[in-house]
Amino acid sequence: MSKYRLVLLRHGEGAWTKENRFCSWVDQKLSSDGIKEAQNCGKHLKALGFEFDLVFTSVLSRSIQTAWLILEEMGQEWVPIQSSWRLNERHYGALIGLNRAEMALNHGEEQVKIWRRSYDVTPPPISESHPYYKEIYNDRRYKCSDVSQESLPKAESLKDVKMILISAHGNSSRALLKHVEGISDEDIINVTLPTGVPILLELDENLHPLGPHQFLGDQEAIQAAIKKVEDQGKVKSVEK
Repeated sequence: MSKYRLVLLRHGEGAWTKENRFCSWVDQKLSSDGIKEAQNCGKHLKALGFEFDLVFTSVLSRSIQTAWLILEEMGQEWVPIQSSWRLNERHYGALIGLNRAEMALNHGEEQVKIWRRSYDVTPPPISESHPYYKEIYNDRRYKCSDVSQESLPKAESLKDVKMILISAHGNSSRALLKHVEGISDEDIINVTLPTGVPILLELDENLHPLGPHQFLGDQEAIQAAIKKVEDQGKVKSVEK
């Protein structure tokens, strides 16, 4: 029997997720579909009888909004929430704002897959001339962080975020699964997390997993959602 139960959740679909753009540290709210995903997730977790003691989020709105919606659906709005910039999505550097399908067309699907899914390859760093540099680094939420602005990352590989314990974004959740489940550097590239689907990890008293992580919900719908995420890094087919 598990001593602890940890539920990971990639936030619901955001506006840029729908536009297939690298969002990363740019602050975006949930899309209408993302709101529904979070609400449905809350309903599902409530039906399964989950009662949470603590919730962790990043400082990005789409992560926090997802947590709020889930707790509201569960009638557990009172549960304490702790937010940290260290739980942010992986920093995609100069790729922020770019369309994944267009990147695949220009650089090849394999290169885009390496940038998105590999363990130790860092994208080109963001520069001060980047159109979203000031929006990110002048944001007041980072002036309250525990490090100086100069020390905040300008780009990250999955390796750089692997020691995160709990998260609510796609890549930082993959980093956690890699760390807890011992997934190899080579195999992590094939781990895909869909938006709005809770992931259950059951741990013993030493925080070791008692089995592989489980996606909670309709498995056919989950597989379709995984494929949707995987297709984001492929060249978009042109309708004839």
